[in-house]
Amino acid sequence: MNSLISFIVVLGILIFVHELGHFLVAKMFGVKVLTFSLGFGRKVVGKKWGDTEYLISIFPLGGYVKMFGEQADDEEIDPAEQHRSFSHKPVWQRFGIVAAGPFFNLLFAILIFFAMFSLAGLPEPVDTTLIGQVAPGSAAQRAGLKAGDLILGIDGHKTTSWRQVSKLIKESGGKEVQLIVKRRGAQLNISAVPAMEQVKNLFGEEVGRRYMLGISRSNQVAYKKTSLVEAARAALIQTWNLIYLTILGIVKIIERVVPASELGGPIRIAEIAGAELAVGWMNFAYFMGLLSVNLGILNLLPIPVLDGGHLMFLTVEGIRRRPLSERTMEMSQKVGIFLLSSLMIFVFYNDILRIVRRWMGS
Repeated sequence: MNSLISFIVVLGILIFVHELGHFLVAKMFGVKVLTFSLGFGRKVVGKKWGDTEYLISIFPLGGYVKMFGEQADDEEIDPAEQHRSFSHKPVWQRFGIVAAGPFFNLLFAILIFFAMFSLAGLPEPVDTTLIGQVAPGSAAQRAGLKAGDLILGIDGHKTTSWRQVSKLIKESGGKEVQLIVKRRGAQLNISAVPAMEQVKNLFGEEVGRRYMLGISRSNQVAYKKTSLVEAARAALIQTWNLIYLTILGIVKIIERVVPASELGGPIRIAEIAGAELAVGWMNFAYFMGLLSVNLGILNLLPIPVLDGGHLMFLTVEGIRRRPLSERTMEMSQKVGIFLLSSLMIFVFYNDILRIVRRWMGS
């Protein structure tokens, strides 16, 4: 239930922000907006104010803003209403309306991070020798090391930072090392033999090899109070870093560095959202910011039916000084729907397979 509520909150807010971008910029350029819907399909509830009907629809994975004259020909629109028609606006204005959705998602991420940093402060990693995780089947697990152990020393050398721990293990040459650890108030002597292992980056690519035990440090952070200016700067940097990592992640998937089996869908999002909410509101807010960046960047991919596909068509129209033919547009839309449907089926399959494997392993 916690996951379901978290999923509805996260997705509902992000879809609203995305569609609000299209809506506000369309209004700014004088385009008549007929429908603002959260969700697709049959209307669940709706209310009309002015020219626009605001809806909540039955299928929650998305939303849309329907504009007057969006696909109309010149002869189908009353000349007196052409100034309010989307299709009669200059290319640059239509480009701005379409781009506003992804842009608002990126802007929303900046606002989330700004609120986090200004209220809680800037997170700084705590340099500690506390073990956060022990890799299954690793030398550390075989030696009896556990998450939560505090490493006090290695081979007679006192350790006060994780860098010291890594250096001493790396320089062991694969020989047995003697660790002094603190566990639940008790001091233990543990012998372990480091193994030569691959050093991998965020995307699982090998970047080197060295002797390791298979432990990682605790992700403890301390929050440092900061000014609003510094919080805004940090929010911009955080959002830019996530944009970069999202684009790099897409490239790595195309290059097959990251396996397609790692892709997750709505079920996976719900699981993560529920887990982050259980940890605390800070984690939940960060996850929402991360997802907002992902949604913004993915919508900019040049795939028909996505905003990026529409922007591609508008760019071609701006260069050619005339729109693409209706047949070309229709064929492109069909290809886009096929690609998007295939991706949706695939990520649902991944989600279900992940649940089955977890169930089988339990």
